[in-house]
Amino acid sequence: MSALRNARSARSPRALASLRARPALRAAALAAALGSVLLFGSAPAQATNGTVGQRETVCAQDLFVRTDPGGAWMGTLYKGQTFQVESKQSGWAYGFAYGDINRHGWVQDGWFC
Repeated sequence: MSALRNARSARSPRALASLRARPALRAAALAAALGSVLLFGSAPAQATNGTVGQRETVCAQDLFVRTDPGGAWMGTLYKGQTFQVESKQSGWAYGFAYGDINRHGWVQDGWFC
């Protein structure tokens, strides 16, 4: 508050405007942060690439299992189901899809928790 008094005593409109704008900016930033939490529920899980030899948990809501990289769809893994990564190629992971599928196939890499 003393900065506001100093700005008033100096009668600088620019200083007064910048001091008054800061609380408004903070309020706008807080509103935006709260809005994103309300909209998305909580902070989203950070998806990562799979590791060869690891059984990874699917972070995406759904992840298509395909016959080849970008090939025909053969099933869907859902969030929380697992995929054993056996190899990787150009943004795709090959391995065993557990859950509803229980078959080998390809999935896009980068959708694991």
